[in-house]
Amino acid sequence: MTTYVALLDGGKREETVKVTRHGTGHYQVEIGGRVHQVDAFRHDHGTVSLLVDAQSYSVQLDRRQAEVKVHVRGNQYPLEILDERRLRMRRAAGKFTLEGKQTLTSPMPGKVVKVLARVGDAVKEGQGVVVIEAMKMENEMKSPKDGKVVELHVVEGQAVDGGARLAAIE
Repeated sequence: MTTYVALLDGGKREETVKVTRHGTGHYQVEIGGRVHQVDAFRHDHGTVSLLVDAQSYSVQLDRRQAEVKVHVRGNQYPLEILDERRLRMRRAAGKFTLEGKQTLTSPMPGKVVKVLARVGDAVKEGQGVVVIEAMKMENEMKSPKDGKVVELHVVEGQAVDGGARLAAIE
């Protein structure tokens, strides 16, 4: 069993999610004390077919790191999924502030698909700066603190290596 925390309503509400895998595509999911039997099949381009307690859903996922936008029957539900380690790190991060220049780096090789901020732009902590596409998924690289973009090392369409410097925030 793996335990996650789903942050809803912009992080104002937390739900514990316990997932037990019972073979390929078969899961038992407990959310808020309610247990559900889930069959899942992932299609290309982020679409997932779900059978939840005999109810069928086609779900479109727009995932950027821990953030997920779930599109179901014309409605969009933004949420953030954190495992226990990431949740502890998130809570610990609130206990200190980052000083000085912070460099954003690419977590893996990929392609820059969008530059969201320019040198001189003021950014808030958590605001997207650069979007990297890797392995058919987009990862939005976010500012680690409130500050100003002082360096930008990439342009849209550029290929980057894992660990490549993308931008700096001061």
